Amino acid sequence: MSLLTEYVIALSNLYGMVHKNKVVDIYNSQNKEQISLTEVEELLSNPSAELEDAFIETYQDYFVHEVIMENDELDLMLRKKGDKPHFVPEKNELLKYVDEGYIEKTKEYKALLRYVKKHFFKGEEEKAEWLCDDIHGICQFGVDLQIILDSFNNWGIDFNDMNQANQVIQLVMELSNNIRIWENNGHTPYEIFEKFEKPNLRPLPDKPFDFKQSNIIDMKTRKKVGRNDPCPCGSGKKYKKCCLGKDKEF
Repeated sequence: MSLLTEYVIALSNLYGMVHKNKVVDIYNSQNKEQISLTEVEELLSNPSAELEDAFIETYQDYFVHEVIMENDELDLMLRKKGDKPHFVPEKNELLKYVDEGYIEKTKEYKALLRYVKKHFFKGEEEKAEWLCDDIHGICQFGVDLQIILDSFNNWGIDFNDMNQANQVIQLVMELSNNIRIWENNGHTPYEIFEKFEKPNLRPLPDKPFDFKQSNIIDMKTRKKVGRNDPCPCGSGKKYKKCCLGKDKEF
């Protein structure tokens, strides 16, 4: 298998779908021997048997994982991706994604695995890993707690009580927030939030809103009403002795 084909398979598994230009950019950024866009377009026009064996299809300018094509979700996936940047791991890590079953063993994955080993599969590490791999796969396509709970049931696991169920759900949610998913172009939900959403959030005020200090506008004069000004309601009283005092009732 050529190195270019390995990159196409790895990038398709990591992103779900990858544009021909992105293949060229990433390949050339990680290798001294450069490739041309023409070489990638040739692979698009004449997909190799290795791509077919890896369940990678071609559509216009994209290499696309078969799952997306089968579910007719190409346009939906493009909308979800939007203008999100691509996560690009180091070459050695990236090429591990040639194996469709490769899972990045994050600390969240390891935490779930430790819990499962300790409480459900003592001395049966292989079964524990199979269950955690199943849960990882489910979370890649959106957390569905019922399907996840069904996975535990299928393995004959019954939770001792609600407290244990909540512990497992918490571990699963932490795992799901740190999984590299297609709609984020390989970024985890946590990374997208921290890098691109959190910085745009408006900070909460340091002090609670003070109704007494708020500025009221007299709609007739279009001027701010001070505490000692006549109340805009027309009562003849000062604002502080009239409607401002009513704020306390709310």
